[in-house]
This record gives sequence, C-alpha cells and structure tokens, in this order.
Amino acid sequence: MKTKSAVPMLAALVSAGAIIATGASASGGSTLVIRHQLKGCHSWSANGDSYKPTQAIKLQHGASLSVINNDVMSHKLVETSGPAVKITRLAVGMGMGMKGTFPPAMLARMGSSSKVTFTKPGVYKFTTKVGEDYMSGVKTVGEDNVLRLTVTVS
Repeated sequence: MKTKSAVPMLAALVSAGAIIATGASASGGSTLVIRHQLKGCHSWSANGDSYKPTQAIKLQHGASLSVINNDVMSHKLVETSGPAVKITRLAVGMGMGMKGTFPPAMLARMGSSSKVTFTKPGVYKFTTKVGEDYMSGVKTVGEDNVLRLTVTVS
C-alpha cells in the first residue's frame, strides 16, 4: 500500500488532458485506457465502459486494440497466451517518468500509447507489469489491482 498525497498526480492529469475511450466496433478495433485510482492503484476501461481490473474484448481478426496509459505509473503490456501479436507505438507520452527508448509494449509515461494488431483468430490473454516509478505524492488504498485482459478474436 502506498501512502502519498494525490495533489501532484491530479495536477499532471489535468495538464495532460483526459484521453477518453469512445466506443469502437468489434470489427474496426477497440481502445483500452489505463488510469490511476485511489482504491487498488490502477484499472482500465474498454471503449469507455466502467473501469475495472479485468476486461474482456471481442474483435475480428485483422482488427487492433489501442492501449493508452493515463496512469502516473509505467505499464508494460505482456501477452501471457495466444497467437503472436504485432505491437506498435502510437505515442510516447509526456516527459514524466522513465527516460530512454522503450519497446512498443512499454507504456512508460502518462499519455503513451501502443497498438496491438490481431492477425489470427484465437483467445489472447494479457496482463501488465507495473513500474514502481510513480511520482511522489501519489496515494492509494489497499492492495494494487492486477490488470488482466482477454481478447477473443474471430
């Protein structure tokens, strides 16, 4: 459990601007947004639906999933099962957090995003590996959520 003030994090979120996921069709793609929260530290929302630690998405093969990190912590998207996917970087994000060059699966900064393309039908499972490089002043309550995602591609 982390216990720090949330004021700097809120200021960063306001200055970064809110990136909001809007509904996307199953055939065209989806958007997943990771956010920081007081209880559980972080969660994610699929296509603007409720934020929760476990998400399930259905897509057509050839579709993609955009993953946007609006958390103050870095997140690395990790595929735990399913056919291989192609991950490309969409945006690097704000200059806060880690420095350097990162692979596309690494959402190292607030506002960074990547695109996952699914070329084969199947069931894909993902999680994130969370960085511990969040800003000072961040406050959370309870155990940190483990983010899980299942993508079913037809």
